[in-house]
Order: sequence, then C-alpha cells, then structure tokens
Amino acid sequence: MKWFDAVTEGSARHLARRLSRRGLLGSLGTALVGAAALPLLPVARGAEPRASALPAQADPGDPKTCEYWRHCAIDGFLCSCCGGSQHSCPPGTEPSAITWIGTCHNPGDGRDYIVSYNDCCGKSTCGRCLCNRNENDKPLYIPFQSNDYNWCAGSQAGIAYHCSTSRIVGFVK
Repeated sequence: MKWFDAVTEGSARHLARRLSRRGLLGSLGTALVGAAALPLLPVARGAEPRASALPAQADPGDPKTCEYWRHCAIDGFLCSCCGGSQHSCPPGTEPSAITWIGTCHNPGDGRDYIVSYNDCCGKSTCGRCLCNRNENDKPLYIPFQSNDYNWCAGSQAGIAYHCSTSRIVGFVK
C-alpha cells in the first residue's frame, strides 16, 4: 500500500502546484451553475413526435367528435371542426406557448399515450364542437394537468381563445 500512498501524494502535490483554491472554487461554481441551468433548456412539447405517426387502423375514431380517443382530457372547441386538425391550429391562429397534458388510452392498439392539449389563440371563439371531457383533470393548483385555465394568456397572439388541439407527445411503456 506504500505505492498507493506515494502515487496519491505525488498527484495531490502536482495538482496543488498547478491550481489555486480560487481557481478550483471558480471552476466548481461554473460547473454547478451550468448543471442547474440544464433543466431550463427549451423542450418542444407541442411538436408532433415520430412515435405518434400512427397507422390508420391504430388511430380509430373521428377527430371531429368528443368521443375520439385523444380527447379524453380536452375542454374547449375542437380545432378539427374550426378549420384546423387534431394537431394543428387553423389559419390566423397560433398555438399557445404552454399546454396541459393528459394520458389517453388508444383502443386501436391498446396503448396509453401522453397527449398535449394546445389552445389556438388570436381569433374569437370558434363556437363549434364543444367538448368538455375531464378524465384525470386535476384542480387548478396543479396547472399542467388542469384544463380550466385560459392557456392563451402567455401567447404572442393575445388572450383570445379560438379552439384546442390534441397532440401525441409520447406513450406510456
């Protein structure tokens, strides 16, 4: 074990000659701040992932009805009835920057999917195909799983709500 002590002592002395305490603390602080900022990087939750490109037989139902499987936690007018689709906003509107999420069961393939609900903002309310399905809806104090907010409040287009989309962002394994 004397060789281990000698190598450890030599390494420590070499490191002490090359680094100052301030330099070591500065590098450590930079690493900690960088690690803390990592979770703040933007995440594209509203983007339609490749996993959601379901074959037609695995995506049963009509997106213009409340009973469509992706609409299990939706609250609002369906964009598929207002000039858009279940995953895109109609012309003249833009998706809200923040969303609420739900987990819906697809009867076509028997899997559970994580669905992001985006409000489309910028025009007055669509007024067609109102759906208010509150499966697994949480109270207002759990905001990202509550569908009772006006999610357009944080968008560039203003707070005018038009309709809601339902985008698959992942699946439960």
